[in-house]
Amino acid sequence: MKLATVVYDDKERVGVVKDGEITLIPCAGSMEELIRDGFFEDMIQTGTSGEQIRSIAAREGTGDVIPLKEFSFLAPIPRPSQDVICLGMNFADHTNEAAKFHPDMVRENYAVYFSKRVNLAVPDGGIVDSHPDVTSQVDYEAEIAVIIGKEAYQVKKENARDYIFGYTILNDISAREVQTRHKQFYLGKSLDSFTPIGPWIVTADEFSYPPRIGIRSYVNGELRQDGNTADWIYGIGEVIEDLSAGMTLRAGTIISMGTPAGVGMGFRPPKYLKKGDVVVCEADGIGTLTSVIG
Repeated sequence: MKLATVVYDDKERVGVVKDGEITLIPCAGSMEELIRDGFFEDMIQTGTSGEQIRSIAAREGTGDVIPLKEFSFLAPIPRPSQDVICLGMNFADHTNEAAKFHPDMVRENYAVYFSKRVNLAVPDGGIVDSHPDVTSQVDYEAEIAVIIGKEAYQVKKENARDYIFGYTILNDISAREVQTRHKQFYLGKSLDSFTPIGPWIVTADEFSYPPRIGIRSYVNGELRQDGNTADWIYGIGEVIEDLSAGMTLRAGTIISMGTPAGVGMGFRPPKYLKKGDVVVCEADGIGTLTSVIG
């Protein structure tokens, strides 16, 4: 089931995407609120499909079925209530290119976690501010993000699957010299508009577990990254167990699982983004997330 956040009649609405149309969910609330309240969880556990939702809405008049072209899409969770949790160097090939760029960035034996402030996530087709007054080294990172579906605390990896609501695409835009200058990633990852997310969330029941999702990025049509979640160093189960051992992961938490090799800093010379560039992140079974550098 594909779940999107859109603007319709000047209001933010959540709906189910299928066959070029979207069925609006009649319940009020943001995507994050509906996830936190268990609205979608109940549907998934009872086996309610997107088509069944459409039929119920049409029969009971509780939702509208509208062509996609009539909507303005937002990121599925436009304003996350907590910072996004990210993994660094979770692909071996990206770890190698990062070590060549800046050896201090690499950590061994343990997962690298950092957070990313997101005041407003950029939707599919949105503009990423290049912040030329702050950075000249804007980079891209195509990633699969995991959405937590229910409160998770001290979850063992073998049970982690039960806590996954769905998956989406996240482009971890980064200011490289800011990232390395401060000896940690937070500031260089958290400039306004540096987190495109979308185009929607695909519920976990649409994928095998652990997922085997191809993830790619293109800059102005040139293939830059080509990886698969099968190559994560630390899988979802390990990550959820690690994080939840001492902190509660609330429903709606976004965990971005790291990027494969091929980012701009990995080239010689580096291929950083410039104004007017178009970055497309593509994930099998999810779709594409397009961003324009402004």
